[in-house]
Amino acid sequence: MKAALAAGLALLAAPAEAACRLALAFALDVSESVDAREYRLQLDGLAAALEDEAVSEALLARPESPVALAAYEWSGPEAQRGLLPWTRITDAAALAAVAARLRATERALAPGPTAIGAALAHGARLMAEGPVCWRQVIDISGDGKSNTGPAPGMIRRALGRITVNALVVGSDGGDWVDRRQMQIGELSSYFRVEVIRGPEAFVETALGYEDFRRAMTRKLLRELETRTVARQ
Repeated sequence: MKAALAAGLALLAAPAEAACRLALAFALDVSESVDAREYRLQLDGLAAALEDEAVSEALLARPESPVALAAYEWSGPEAQRGLLPWTRITDAAALAAVAARLRATERALAPGPTAIGAALAHGARLMAEGPVCWRQVIDISGDGKSNTGPAPGMIRRALGRITVNALVVGSDGGDWVDRRQMQIGELSSYFRVEVIRGPEAFVETALGYEDFRRAMTRKLLRELETRTVARQ
């Protein structure tokens, strides 16, 4: 009797013990506004941000309830490609393998329009296929407004418990700092109103793709802040 009860309790406890604390999916913009140099800066910048000392320390802080990472790139309504399957970051070797995979990734999708709504819908499907985690976050980067496919606002209303954060990338073109900051401000407002959602959702900004690494590092540190999770 006691053995049966213990086995039953173990089964009930298994999902909680197996759960990760955060499922984080990176959604990277590879639309026609992103050239080959910017593509490389984006992938290498993400890899470098994950390897940042403070970020890696935060990722590995709680190996008993690890963070799970995935990544995909997107452009048009039917153009999404997986770059990294769900990977639990349980040790430094797992994190190093993720960074190496991102650096080895070559562009495959043909440049297309900007379908943010479709990118979010793809992220939702990815979350449904992923591990059971206490929090789910889509980390979408973009350098322009959605111009095709379903409206982001329509898709985000159906995302349930998924949080969407954004990294807005300013144009590398032009020498005027004031003009670039104005463009970033306008795009940030768009993402804030139309794209992000969920508790404590936020927009991070990069002045251009050459600033992607710094901005992603800052964003990850904010997303990985230690939180007390109340569980019933």
